[in-house]
Amino acid sequence: MPDIPHGAAPHRIVVVGGGAAGLELATRLGDSLGKRGQAVVTLVDRDRGHLWKPLLHEVAAGSMDVDEHELDYLAQAHWHHFRYRYGEMVGLDRAAKTVMLGPTQDDEGRAITQGSALPYDTLVVAIGSTTNDFGTPGVRDHAIALETPQQAVRFNRRLVNACIRAHAQEGPVQPGQLHVVIIGAGATGTELAAELHHTARAVVAYGLDRIDAEKDIRITLVEAAPRILPGLPERISEAAKGLLEGLGVTVSTGVPVTRVTAHGVELKDGRVIDSQLVVWAAGVKGPEVLRDLAGLETSRSNQLVVLPTLQTTRDADIFAIGDCAWCVMPGSDRPVPPRAQAAHQQASHMLAQIRRRLAGEPLKPFVYRDFGSLVSLGEYSTVGSLMGFLAGRSMWVEGLFARLMYRSLYKMHERALHGTVKTALSSLARTLTRRTEPRVKLH
Repeated sequence: MPDIPHGAAPHRIVVVGGGAAGLELATRLGDSLGKRGQAVVTLVDRDRGHLWKPLLHEVAAGSMDVDEHELDYLAQAHWHHFRYRYGEMVGLDRAAKTVMLGPTQDDEGRAITQGSALPYDTLVVAIGSTTNDFGTPGVRDHAIALETPQQAVRFNRRLVNACIRAHAQEGPVQPGQLHVVIIGAGATGTELAAELHHTARAVVAYGLDRIDAEKDIRITLVEAAPRILPGLPERISEAAKGLLEGLGVTVSTGVPVTRVTAHGVELKDGRVIDSQLVVWAAGVKGPEVLRDLAGLETSRSNQLVVLPTLQTTRDADIFAIGDCAWCVMPGSDRPVPPRAQAAHQQASHMLAQIRRRLAGEPLKPFVYRDFGSLVSLGEYSTVGSLMGFLAGRSMWVEGLFARLMYRSLYKMHERALHGTVKTALSSLARTLTRRTEPRVKLH
């Protein structure tokens, strides 16, 4: 790649969104172009830290301490030669090529940063997705989504508090008091159901002997589609359902939710499930800021429509990757699925695209490779299929090997952010620490 001519301003690359795709891209751009002064790389995010989204169900269940795995953006930027701007994209001026950032405040309402305009030469939008409640009444008031670490921690605290409250009260445990209803049986909902079965009982085992875990703690998984894990192969769905039902989890499919109240969940067939602990994990859509964002084209699910090069259809200087991108591969009528492996692949492709762009070379189309699907069912099992084996056929995996493969996905993400040595040391440190702490988070 040619060096920047003397006196010329470095190319300004702005990545909005510090999720799996955005943070991997900013880190790798900083380690290459930023370190050599060939570009100024800036990451924008409304949060201070990053947690790999597939881990949120473990945080919600209490089997993972978010503080041990969350990455600090400011430190990552310092170590990897990019800049971090704390703020949220609230608009875009394509003519002036600036990203509009809104002001930020602390928990006491005091200003931290003022609204500002951040200039760019190349903009990459990677702000992920938000929960789609499909307008269902009561969801926003009475259910907790699992979009952010803060929401996952909030649910975990609500669960632990409910157990302590039930133990301390004078009367017996009331119907629905310790009943968890998970709405949406995609990967997040299904994995959470299995993880909660283990951790809720572990919480009770720490001296809350007035609670009968087998009788008082119930978990129900609700899915409007005919089967759980509707986006994955049917064999994975059936294996996961069998394991969950073997644990005593109630699985309800084919009936949508019509309302969530403070006391439970109402289904379309007239049933009412008593519950004071409701998680909404059904459906995703693009964040609201993408709606009519400077005239960029969006899909019906409010995601930015991109070309095979990952450029938005109406502006060649703006790219979109990750869950917020509506990317349809040639020959397909469905977009690339919102999975961690897709985000990782798009970040890697985007790194090469920017290098070609700076070198004046033509861009190449993104090609998504599906390496299979793995679903972690907590302490009990992991099931899935790996693609590419036996002349292109999938290979069914389960048990310990599948669990190791599932964990390796997270290690790949950590390696992309920290390198091999730091990832190994961090993993060892967490293993040693867990031997001296409770098996579940209790506060």
